[in-house]
Amino acid sequence: MPDFKKHLFVLIVCGGSGTRLWPRSRQKTPKQFINLFGEKNLFKQTIERARSLVPDERIFVSTNADYVDEILAQGNLSLRNIITEPQPRNTAIAIAASAAVIAKIDPQAVIINLWSDNLIYPLEKFVANSMQAAKVAFTGDFLVAVGLKPTFPHTGLGYIHAGEKLTEFENGEVFKVKEFKEKPDLKTAEMFYQSREYYWNIGMYTWQVEKFFKACAKYAPKIFQDAMKIQAAWGTKDEKKVFDEVFSQAEELSIDYAISEKADNLVLIPASFNWSDIGDWQVVYEVGKKDKNGNMFVKLGEKGEVYSSDSKQNLVQFSERLVALVGVKDLVIIDTPDVLLVCQKEKVQGVKKIVETLKKKGKKEFL
Repeated sequence: MPDFKKHLFVLIVCGGSGTRLWPRSRQKTPKQFINLFGEKNLFKQTIERARSLVPDERIFVSTNADYVDEILAQGNLSLRNIITEPQPRNTAIAIAASAAVIAKIDPQAVIINLWSDNLIYPLEKFVANSMQAAKVAFTGDFLVAVGLKPTFPHTGLGYIHAGEKLTEFENGEVFKVKEFKEKPDLKTAEMFYQSREYYWNIGMYTWQVEKFFKACAKYAPKIFQDAMKIQAAWGTKDEKKVFDEVFSQAEELSIDYAISEKADNLVLIPASFNWSDIGDWQVVYEVGKKDKNGNMFVKLGEKGEVYSSDSKQNLVQFSERLVALVGVKDLVIIDTPDVLLVCQKEKVQGVKKIVETLKKKGKKEFL
């Protein structure tokens, strides 16, 4: 049997705008490209994870035209490894089109799909789970999901119901998937959490291209046809024209809805790594480093300073100004050159409403 590692590719999906992390996350520089923790940004961390699995020539990024320059500058990849969506049409066509390009390069390719805005650690456990998933996808007729054991009853994620353990895989646990469940209400999430049979769906899929397109043809035939058009045109003079035509009328479906929720050959590998979807400022605070008073202070500029008196459990990001806190608790304070955000940590979901209001009022300079 051929060595699956020679056919291993990584696809990084890099499209989200991260409006709930405004005002740091903007349309031109969304959350994956900005420094949220005083360390490497999420995109750079994702690139490092990809490089721990495959060489640069087998790392591809699916993105939109606005982010190409950032990816080139921060990722140091070849332009031919960046697959640009002419317009956003959700993840099904983006992932299928990218898989079609990769399959033209290597018809035996196994693709590990990663998201550019996830926080994952430690690296060695991520590598072990990824390699296990790739081997399962290469050797059997399976689509593979890496799922995370819930640590609390989360209502913002989908769930995967794990069934019987597959005995043909001796190294590591592999479970047949019974079904997908959409984001549940709290009562249902508590039931999932207590049962210990459900895993969070973190969207980390691995598949061999032939098996993926077999599923596409069965469950999302329009997506499959569009992907085959892109594959035929890739590397020809008609490449851009076909991309434009396909994306202008492609079905706007998520990869979960189009394929993984319907496939009868999906299996699950439990993640041994830590994972977080950095979706809002509350999550940034939860995973960030805090001082003895529970404050998380992140300096982003040269001159900025922060002074705190009798203040606890606050998140403050500052750049050039002095920020003073007196007797406050559980606040998010984000100081940028043109916007100051102040809100309670428990109200951070309301940031998205501010962004929507700015859009309606045509305040593009703040978006």
